[in-house]
Amino acid sequence: MRPRKGATWMILAATFGLVACGSISRPSADLVELSASPAPTPLDAFRFIATDPVGSTAFLESWRAQRDPESDGVNVLAVSGGGANGAFGAGLLVGWSEAGGRPAFDIVTGVSTGALMAPFAYLGPEWDDQLMRAYTDPDAARLTEGQWGLLRRPSLYSDRSLRALVGKYVDSPLLRAIAVEHRAGRRLLMATTNLDAQEEVIWDMGAIALAGQAPGQAPAALALFRNVMVASASIPGVFPPVMMDPGSVDDLAEMHVDGGVTTPFVLAPATMSFWEPKGALAPADLYVIINGEIEARRTITKGATLPILMRSFDTMSKADLRAHLLASVAFAERNGATLRYAAIPTELGADSLAFDTESRGRLFAAGRAAGLAGTAFREAIPEEISPPAGRP
Repeated sequence: MRPRKGATWMILAATFGLVACGSISRPSADLVELSASPAPTPLDAFRFIATDPVGSTAFLESWRAQRDPESDGVNVLAVSGGGANGAFGAGLLVGWSEAGGRPAFDIVTGVSTGALMAPFAYLGPEWDDQLMRAYTDPDAARLTEGQWGLLRRPSLYSDRSLRALVGKYVDSPLLRAIAVEHRAGRRLLMATTNLDAQEEVIWDMGAIALAGQAPGQAPAALALFRNVMVASASIPGVFPPVMMDPGSVDDLAEMHVDGGVTTPFVLAPATMSFWEPKGALAPADLYVIINGEIEARRTITKGATLPILMRSFDTMSKADLRAHLLASVAFAERNGATLRYAAIPTELGADSLAFDTESRGRLFAAGRAAGLAGTAFREAIPEEISPPAGRP
């Protein structure tokens, strides 16, 4: 989901891209034969395609085998995208810890900025200081420095500052802590979008962290972990895509971008929308943090090209988010679970590309206050998610 001003920058990026010369060198599609069913690669040990029932089932059955069959159900936290608006979700988690009662989630998922937040949310309140520092760090203001880069690269901004920020907070101790929780049967997932295959890819980040604990594997695991996080947060046209090396000699590097291109958040694999899990995988309490607005806002749209495109993109994003949330409500109701969600109030005027310290600090404080007061989440009721009918 991209709020109003953030959408403007994405549109501008796409517009300039029509005439820009920056690009990534890749072979022509006319010269490469791509299989509809590509051969397995070493990366497949850590990921599956959201629309692949075989891969999704294999992941879930492997997880089931590690869970206590007498457990009371699965508690899930899904964190959406939203760029700089992730400061709201980070503040919410910190305030929730301060209020007490924040669950130890069995599975945490993240998309885009949610992927940057997810490791700290997964590890719990003991890591709130790192989460707060990451989302209030003055270095984050550099993420959108050096515009007009489309003349040199396929994006408005470089990913140098993004990679530096991820590298600053994602280190070997973090991966060791995640590996411990993974062994205990909890799961941490992130989503990217494979543009070549037009697929949502779900990465098992705990499996990557665990692989890094083997002798000599720590550097490779840390590099892959960081690469996935950067890819999930790489808004197309704003930051360059991440080229993933599948690890096989004859395979082309895959182009991965923001997971939000294919899904606003992840509660269950897309192919299992009508899944009714039992026993150790039965859903219980489901929480979604939406780092953006969800409510419709009536206004007068200016009759010029960019305002029309901007308003259309914002409308499309909110409609997609509401549809995804409604589908998640149906999943929860079908399985006797409870779904609660939090979103940024429209009066805060959130902007997904306002990475300046003041804007992020304001959103962090608002999220923290809502988490501390216990007012951040509301139970997802279909008639409240769908916008009210108005005049045609």
